[in-house]
Amino acid sequence: MKKILSLLLLSLSLTAHAGEAEIRQSLLGKFPSLGKIDHIVKTPYSGLYEVVIGDQLLYTDEQGLYLFDGSIIEVKTRTNLTEKRSKQLFAIEFDKLPLDIAVKKVKGNGKRKMAYFTDPNCGYCKKLEKELAKVTDVTLYLFMYPIFNGSEELVRDVRCAKNPGKAWDDLMLNGTAPAKGNCKVPTDKVRALGEKMRINGTPNLIFGDGSQVPGYLPAEELEKHLNDALKK
Repeated sequence: MKKILSLLLLSLSLTAHAGEAEIRQSLLGKFPSLGKIDHIVKTPYSGLYEVVIGDQLLYTDEQGLYLFDGSIIEVKTRTNLTEKRSKQLFAIEFDKLPLDIAVKKVKGNGKRKMAYFTDPNCGYCKKLEKELAKVTDVTLYLFMYPIFNGSEELVRDVRCAKNPGKAWDDLMLNGTAPAKGNCKVPTDKVRALGEKMRINGTPNLIFGDGSQVPGYLPAEELEKHLNDALKK
């Protein structure tokens, strides 16, 4: 019985690989300009396959007859599944981030690491800060990324404060605005970094293993991602 089961599993595996090989052959036959296809993986939705070519995520059908370029949105949660998956696929090297242009906060032993792009006028960024207040033993790097009206001035005031980390917490958790600042801040560099990384919304989280999560997460999910990243 075990031998039959093993043969069945092997057969299913070979069939899956054959399907991916046929899709690859079909796509390259119809679109030779695609060049190298990095991988083809079946998605859990609508029988689609994700196709990764360089830094681009595309989709195709199970026969490789059509190629789709666009975002898949989960209607129930309004989650952009393509964006979420792209953040996982194109994870970056955390230690290569220009952390010197971020505001650093160390909580507890600071063993775990997370960087995030945030805006002082972003409602979900404020919700994130309330959840982060429940998390300890982490080093946080805040890339203050002003995308809302009036945010650039607030970012300047926070970063010009004697203790930017405390000024940020006072603003986001207590609604206490910092005193007007008049110093040079690296906002242009942060904005250029965000554009380079294709970050078009806040908050955007980057964990120590380089994995990215666009959007707010509750404390329990933050803990899970932080711990998973630490194990890698």
